[in-house]
Amino acid sequence: MKKLVLLAILGTVATASVWSWKRTSEPVATDNRLFADRIWIDHIPRNERDTINLFAAISDQSIGVFQATSQWRGGFEAFRYEANAGDLRILYPQTGDREKARVKARRCEEGGMDFCLEIDGASRGVKRYYSREGWEIGAAHDLDALEAAVKQRVEALRTQLTPAS
Repeated sequence: MKKLVLLAILGTVATASVWSWKRTSEPVATDNRLFADRIWIDHIPRNERDTINLFAAISDQSIGVFQATSQWRGGFEAFRYEANAGDLRILYPQTGDREKARVKARRCEEGGMDFCLEIDGASRGVKRYYSREGWEIGAAHDLDALEAAVKQRVEALRTQLTPAS
């Protein structure tokens, strides 16, 4: 399970690094800040073959990722976005597909999670995701800083998920 979460986070890092390299100087418009700069999953994996869905959006680069992954197999699709008061305009550069979605992020206490995210109108991913305190993605402007931040969060997650002996 730890490897699965690590792989999902590393997929997010890989996507962010590619977009950082290709980044243009487009303005970022975000009003619903809780949905961005945070790792979201649909559930804690039950075993190494359990597929989880992951969502992440990086506000300072206006990119995001939908990912479905287990410890052994996974796939992702990255996107560009513009956000305005909970409305997202999404562009999937690989296919050229465009869509509008609505995000609603809030504090909650469901399934041991601290935050809930509902996404309506997106053709990728699932409708509902969850996150915890400490799963924030910092404002890293280079790959080394982003990787260091992810490693720190993975270690904190390992500590939280490892049962006491």
